[in-house]
Amino acid sequence: MSTELPPVAPEVLAEAVEHLTPRLRKKLDAATEGCAAGAVHAADGTVTFRFGEDALVTLSPGPAGTITTAEQATCSCLLAPRCLHRAAALGAAPLADSLPEPTTAADPADPADPAGSAEPADPAGSAERVRPVETTAPAPELTAAQLRAAGALWHVAAEALAAGVTAGGAVVQAELLRAAHTARLAGLPRAEAAALRVVRGLRAARERRAGQRLGDLTGAFRELLHTAGMLASGAADPALTGTARRAYAPGGSLQVHGLCREPVLSATGYGGVVTHLLAPDGAPYSVSDVRPGGLARARGAGSASVALGGAALDHAGLARGGLRIVGATVSPEGRLGAGRGVRATPLPGIAWTEQPAAPLFARPAAEAVAELLAAPDAAGSALLGCDVTVVGAAGEHLLVRETRPDAPLLRLLPAHPHPELAHTENLRRIASYPGLLLRVLGRPDLDRTATLRPLAVGPVPGAEHTLRLPGEWLGRADLGYDRLQGAHFPQGAAAPVPLPAAEGPDPLADSPLWRVRRLLETGVAGGRRAVAEAARGTASLAAASYGPLRRAGLTGAADLAAALAAEADRRPRDVFGRLADPSPDGYAWAWLAAATHLAAAERCLIAASWAAVPSPVPVSGR
Repeated sequence: MSTELPPVAPEVLAEAVEHLTPRLRKKLDAATEGCAAGAVHAADGTVTFRFGEDALVTLSPGPAGTITTAEQATCSCLLAPRCLHRAAALGAAPLADSLPEPTTAADPADPADPAGSAEPADPAGSAERVRPVETTAPAPELTAAQLRAAGALWHVAAEALAAGVTAGGAVVQAELLRAAHTARLAGLPRAEAAALRVVRGLRAARERRAGQRLGDLTGAFRELLHTAGMLASGAADPALTGTARRAYAPGGSLQVHGLCREPVLSATGYGGVVTHLLAPDGAPYSVSDVRPGGLARARGAGSASVALGGAALDHAGLARGGLRIVGATVSPEGRLGAGRGVRATPLPGIAWTEQPAAPLFARPAAEAVAELLAAPDAAGSALLGCDVTVVGAAGEHLLVRETRPDAPLLRLLPAHPHPELAHTENLRRIASYPGLLLRVLGRPDLDRTATLRPLAVGPVPGAEHTLRLPGEWLGRADLGYDRLQGAHFPQGAAAPVPLPAAEGPDPLADSPLWRVRRLLETGVAGGRRAVAEAARGTASLAAASYGPLRRAGLTGAADLAAALAAEADRRPRDVFGRLADPSPDGYAWAWLAAATHLAAAERCLIAASWAAVPSPVPVSGR
């Protein structure tokens, strides 16, 4: 029997908070704290909370295990359903992922991937694929309802930013959830998803959860304000609205070959596996199996059967094999559907040294990363391959160097840090073999300097001091599932590898841009008042804060940071002492301008960190 609270649909929680009186709203945060600890779980899935002698809240999730309607949350007190007890119980539960509209009747078995990761973002059609008909007609303009919903979401997001984590309690979160639900009804799924990320980040920060990073919440606020602001202006590309429906289009006959498999574990209790595939022309595809179940399902799904066209394969076999598919259905992200008319026949696997996998390792990593940075919407799921020499461990990183002349040090981090998954243990074992030559396939971390999160590794062709993998592994080990042992490594010492005195120069950490980053994160943590207090002072204090930026040639960053500090401290009042301009819009626009500039500057530094030559961007003047 699960001891976790059932997820609650965002609109249900928002409605419960909206019905509270102002007096009860002030008590909501205190009532929610510790609420989950007193929950009683029944065998039928219901969860009860006791509030004193006369109030008993009961959550009765539906067949999917989620609270999706107000009637599934009841309270026995006289004020129900407009009571504090019911709102507190709902607020203690995790937020459910927004349920997508059904894909097609032909693909009922293909679930949405709530983790939002590990699948190709921009697949091209293969030689055997019947491509969906493309249209060049202009996208429709935003409707009046969409403009109103975007404007309302912008205002609520600006209020939440001005409040910060310290004041971003249940009431502020409920306002964001209400605006997000309105955006969803208006057909703005991208804006809704950005708002839900902010709410989850506020919750994690207020609860001081392990692994919570203020930088992630800062990025979530930047994405929300950018999306809502551009949509509300009416001048945004209609594509910014996003796509709520994962429609599967006919793909005809298709041939795909396995690359690797990756465990998926989301913060909302979903777990499973994604197997990455490649068509003969190099177009990426994937087969996913992600459902509720958390860690146990993420570990077991790696050897579960593939529900695709009756193919007698599990995900382990597919990652080292292939499929010939007739009547394929393909989502815009490259996900293969499991419709009734799909027929699949297993194919022999191919090694990474053969086509179509070989080109993944043929070009310098810097070129591939530069291409990904130029198309950020596709960067989150693209895979990168390279041959490296193991240098050794340095803190949480595994340091390697690409086997090219004058290549920089690269940092390898676990694709998923959960200790029950094999990523961390495998990287730790690899780090104990300095000089080992390794072929790596992974996903570049574009928020860090020269960092790759490997999904699979294999031996370097023709190298002597490299991995010795079993023949049935077909020359690669999936780091999330296969566990490397001593027999998989070469015996004897490798050629000496010069160990760096440190991890090497980090243009991102060494740049004075950290001053802007700290100012933005201060605003997210403490709100507008914290930014004003941090920047308030004498001219010498301002020179100490922004002088290093100007001396390094980063005058744009210095000007935007100064404008943000000035706007945060601008609180004009009338003759009666009341705020003359209480709107947070000016502050939100100033914060967004600085955050957008910082993100662009950091991306330039990250791209430079992958290059073989030193960064031309000034990094002195800390």
